[in-house]
Amino acid sequence: MVNNFGRGCVVGRGSWGRLLLLALIWGSGFLWIKLALRGFTPVQITIVRLLLGAAVLAPIALARRMPVPSGSRTWFHLVVAALLANVVPYTLFGIGQQTIDSNIAGVLNATTPLWTVVIALLAGGEQRVTLGRASGLAAGFAGTVLIFTPWESATDVASWAGLACLAASASYGAGYVYMGRYLTGRNIPPIMLSACQLAAGAAVLALALPFGGLTAPNWSAVPVGSLLVLGTVGTGLAYVLNYRLIGDLGSTAASTTTYLLPVVAVVLGALVLAEPVTLPMLAGMALVLTGITLAQRRAPAAVAPPRTPLATPRENPRGLPE
Repeated sequence: MVNNFGRGCVVGRGSWGRLLLLALIWGSGFLWIKLALRGFTPVQITIVRLLLGAAVLAPIALARRMPVPSGSRTWFHLVVAALLANVVPYTLFGIGQQTIDSNIAGVLNATTPLWTVVIALLAGGEQRVTLGRASGLAAGFAGTVLIFTPWESATDVASWAGLACLAASASYGAGYVYMGRYLTGRNIPPIMLSACQLAAGAAVLALALPFGGLTAPNWSAVPVGSLLVLGTVGTGLAYVLNYRLIGDLGSTAASTTTYLLPVVAVVLGALVLAEPVTLPMLAGMALVLTGITLAQRRAPAAVAPPRTPLATPRENPRGLPE
């Protein structure tokens, strides 16, 4: 993977645009999961969104004649990445949201960048975590906590459902690090990479259908429509953006997208549902934006000291300048 930190002063506008778009798509994801649970089990939701995501991306990749990844090692990495970044977290968030509110799940999901930092460091991460970037990660999480004030629902956070969502966030963090190390930057187009990973996840999860996927679903409009949006847009199209961000910014910085998700939820709630915006929400959003700015900032490149020649051209016995 190409490490872009330390090679410039600011993140490019294209990367910021992709980050904001991804946050907008994923910011509504917890709502779609909550609505889809009215008609489907967590395992059913996960396998359908994986299949829909792959169905969206595969025809695009094949139409553009993108090469299908070959080699057992590459497919092994795709299966592992699918487990860490798709199968496990999707299913755990579905299980958790059966009993806790979507905003609590969003708070717990915002711990993903913190898990990413810890796992990247334990695995010999691809970039140095500076004081400024660590402060940004901490500020972003603090802002997320302020937005949703989870201390008013402490029993939900401390429940088994809350622990399931926390474990899902840790799995996301491991997925970011794993994809950044073994899959991005290997001359595989992101669309094909995403399609193959989602298909691999669906194939693996098919083995678990007898343990939670055979319940008769409710085919009413709301859960079916929510699942369609979750699979085609929130899984298929969003994963192309996700891979591109990991390649551009690195795993830790790309995972800070999760800090924007509660901001998107608050703004959409105020504009669409006329939900109240409180002072803690505004303060939290300010902390979130500040934290992302700090976490995305690249350290200035080190300037090599001027080289002192060991000998001048005249002193060089070979007659060549050093």
